[in-house]
Amino acid sequence: MDPTQWPAEWTRAALAGAILALVNDEDAYGYLIAQRLTAAGFGAIKGSTLYPLLARLEKDGALGSAWQDGDGGPGRKYYSITDAGRQMLDEHRRAWADFTTKTTAVLGENKESR
Repeated sequence: MDPTQWPAEWTRAALAGAILALVNDEDAYGYLIAQRLTAAGFGAIKGSTLYPLLARLEKDGALGSAWQDGDGGPGRKYYSITDAGRQMLDEHRRAWADFTTKTTAVLGENKESR
């Protein structure tokens, strides 16, 4: 299935954890995060989806932010993961692994049609 055709609810369910994982690897600004999500196979993530989620993660204490001068352009708001964000990421990874294992078992790729 083409990732751009995945149901939107699948992407929404995975997006917060994916953002935390990407920012855990390296601080990044919104557009760069969107590019990395696209490169990772999420398809194009609209700013109207991404920026409210970044604001919520910041409000929840998972991300911090700081404005940095741009290279010859406007400044950019860089996001960094906090200790609370790392804990949230670890919890998300465990829960997601459990969820996908159980979902795969129920969907059962090799189960016969009933």
